[in-house]
Order: sequence, then C-alpha cells, then structure tokens
Amino acid sequence: MKIELLVAGKLFASHTTNTDGRTQDPLIASGSLEKGEYEIRFHVGSYFQEKNFLDIVPIRFLITDPSQNFHVPLLCSPWSYTAYRGS
Repeated sequence: MKIELLVAGKLFASHTTNTDGRTQDPLIASGSLEKGEYEIRFHVGSYFQEKNFLDIVPIRFLITDPSQNFHVPLLCSPWSYTAYRGS
C-alpha cells in the first residue's frame, strides 16, 4: 500500500508497505521530528482494488514533543478503518 507523509501540508515522504503491511524504513528518520502538523495518507483504494469503498484514508495529528517515538498503525478493510497511536 502506498503511504504518503505530509508535513505542514507539503509532501515530505512516500513509501510502500511490504507484504507484512509495514514500511522498510521509518517515514521520518530518528531525530528529524519537529513540532507541528502531520498527515499520513494511506492509499487503501488502490490496495483493495475492486472491493474498495474507501480511497485515501488521511490521519492528521500534532507533534508537540519531538523527543517521543511515534507509531501510527492503521487497521483497515475495504469498507472501514481504525487508527491509533501505537507504542
């Protein structure tokens, strides 16, 4: 699945998940986080192809403490999704 990371509304990085649903590398390198607004776009429509109801799932979040680790999992089907801040 294609994943895009936007920082302050501008495309910062684009990755594709592996067969396990994870990216090979972090979306942002360690130590590169800054305070601000972020958005991750999951391209679920192209992933599920013909069965899709959803197209792109945007997850918007704020980073107020860049020293913390951030993990944003998305659990999805062709018809629904849930996301949370992982550990």
